[in-house]
Amino acid sequence: MRWLKGVLLVLVVMAAAIGGGWLWWQHKLDAPIALQSPAVYEVRAGMGARQIIEELHERDIIDERWPYQLLGVVDPARLRALRAGEFEILPDMNAHALLDKLSSNDVVRYRVTIPEGRTFTQMRQILNQAEPLEHKTQDMSDEEVMAALGEEGEFPEGWFFPDTYQWHKGATDLELLKRAHDRMTGTLDEVWAERQSDLPIDSPYEALILASLIEKETGAPAERTRIAGVFVRRLEKGMRLQTDPTVIYGLGQAYDGSLTRADLTKSTRWNTYVIHGLPPTPIAMPGRASLEAAVNPAEGNELYFVSRGNGEHQFSATLEEHNAAVRRYILNR
Repeated sequence: MRWLKGVLLVLVVMAAAIGGGWLWWQHKLDAPIALQSPAVYEVRAGMGARQIIEELHERDIIDERWPYQLLGVVDPARLRALRAGEFEILPDMNAHALLDKLSSNDVVRYRVTIPEGRTFTQMRQILNQAEPLEHKTQDMSDEEVMAALGEEGEFPEGWFFPDTYQWHKGATDLELLKRAHDRMTGTLDEVWAERQSDLPIDSPYEALILASLIEKETGAPAERTRIAGVFVRRLEKGMRLQTDPTVIYGLGQAYDGSLTRADLTKSTRWNTYVIHGLPPTPIAMPGRASLEAAVNPAEGNELYFVSRGNGEHQFSATLEEHNAAVRRYILNR
């Protein structure tokens, strides 16, 4: 029986060792990882679990490889779930939280803001500077960009919704342009469906043009519908719109930051001091508020407005009142 007691003692010692090892392994998985400050780690397409574990160790994100390697033996599906992408890793994560993150859709997202009132050229410049966005359109002409979006022959100005867009690494500027274009067409359809009756505009595109003028004339939310009302009444009366932003847009790169009387008389397709009615295209990207103002203008009898110099405008019903406002806010200043 002595030999049996010896065998039992060995088995007890082995069980204790195994149990202790198991507890130590669980402790390692539950303990915080080695990372000292937040970091971004990229799992590249085609990487296997062994390579990922090795890189995590080399970058001092984890201090030991064996707990993860053992997990791959005990629960191989756990490591097979790792997916490609950029992930933000935090110091307070343990092994379980780390693997959950690397198996999730919670990838690092980047943002780019396209402000209201910017032109398509300015939008392209913003996207060209956005990183790590993949630049597919950088060497394309505007016409080639529109063709790539399935809008061949369409003039691009105004057709992209200004907003903040998010993307993750691997996205392209063409994808963001497509999203902005779809947002604008969808928003324009929604707004057009809620338009007032008897407007002097006949199509959603004319509403887009008018909204771009409103967007460029004011950044004061309370003024948008009043300015829309002025434009609508002038259109109804056959008066020229005479809005400076159309002159500036028509001048293009020739605009040096100030308008002269000579500029106001230059004949361009967009100069509303020269042409009657709306310009042929939008002159910028309007936001939703300007789109809504274009199709739901404020009632009134005002036909003129002039900048007060503080971001707001003085509105007038008669030319006499308007000339007095010009003298007060422009000439005297």
